[in-house]
Amino acid sequence: MDRVAVIGASMTQFGQRDAWVRELLAEAGEACLADADVDADKLDHLYVSNMASGEFEGQTGVPNALAHDLGALGAYTQRVDQTSASGGAGVYAAWQSVASGASELTMLVGGEKMTHRTTAEATDVIASLTHPVEYKHGVTLPSFAGMTARHYLEKYDAPRESLAKVAVKNHANGVDNPHAQFRKEVDEETVLESPVVADPLRLYDFCPITDGSAALLFCPESVAAEYTDDYTVVSGIGGATDTHVVHERDDPTVMGGVVDSSEQAYEMAGLDADDVEVAELHDMFTILEVLQLEDLGFFEKGEGWRAAAEGVTARDGALPVNTSGGLKSKGHPLGASGVAQVYEIHRQLTEDAGERQVAADVGLACNVGGFGNCVTTTILEAAE
Repeated sequence: MDRVAVIGASMTQFGQRDAWVRELLAEAGEACLADADVDADKLDHLYVSNMASGEFEGQTGVPNALAHDLGALGAYTQRVDQTSASGGAGVYAAWQSVASGASELTMLVGGEKMTHRTTAEATDVIASLTHPVEYKHGVTLPSFAGMTARHYLEKYDAPRESLAKVAVKNHANGVDNPHAQFRKEVDEETVLESPVVADPLRLYDFCPITDGSAALLFCPESVAAEYTDDYTVVSGIGGATDTHVVHERDDPTVMGGVVDSSEQAYEMAGLDADDVEVAELHDMFTILEVLQLEDLGFFEKGEGWRAAAEGVTARDGALPVNTSGGLKSKGHPLGASGVAQVYEIHRQLTEDAGERQVAADVGLACNVGGFGNCVTTTILEAAE
């Protein structure tokens, strides 16, 4: 089986945008095609990662509309929805389409329009991914995050400040990302004194509601050099699900979907956690970055909180994590986030990340749906 290459990538400005989802998708799609110097009518497959365009703005049929707007008529189109992991699931679908031989040129565009809704309305749309019984009793993802953070801090005797340091680090990285929603540093005191959302987590422990889009263009590795010298290869990818009901897990601080999907990706790539040199993790809440560091094999269980506190995951640390600013600073337009994670890794590996550039030939992206309900882990390597 020929490996799959990423030959083009783009990302729109994240934040509060006047454009609707259809316009955001077209913006990223056009930029991605331009990045690879490919015409839209050459696409065989066109995937759209999107969680809730119908719920947020009453817009359905977005893949068909995007094909029309880009001039990709004739391409097979499909929408990929896997809640807040829709972007990662889209990467998996696009990879499959090329790896299987069904398509020689596939584009994935992920996007979401959210900011026109109130925080309560957006939270309600996102909370609909929980189990119906949990949803009926008012359970939301922030409440899961708060309860898990409290359990983790107490179980492993971790200081509350360790989570604040995750937010501080990611905001500092976001300053150098021109597409990030928040390009402003915050200090530890600001994080710790911000309003309580779900004790012990406060406002600055959570990512914002965001509009935005990102895109990737895939082809077989054997022909990638015909398009560009600056490409990356998907050397490993895996997807997995965990229990729908969070309290049914043996340990709520372990996300089985992260463990299982990363094991699949490592095995496919013939690598392990020690080989990864840069990572983009799904820090919808600060505690999630800590849990993923452990479940991906970067740290022993109960030790992940030390990563940001000791500078290991800083941009100049041994394992830079969320050089983009993460969801925390960059923003979290649901269907776009997993695509934007791979965009960042692609830019790092092709040495095109500007002020946030680090030295890396192997990168990992982990996109999480819900509170670990569904996960896709992708490993990319620089072209040889």
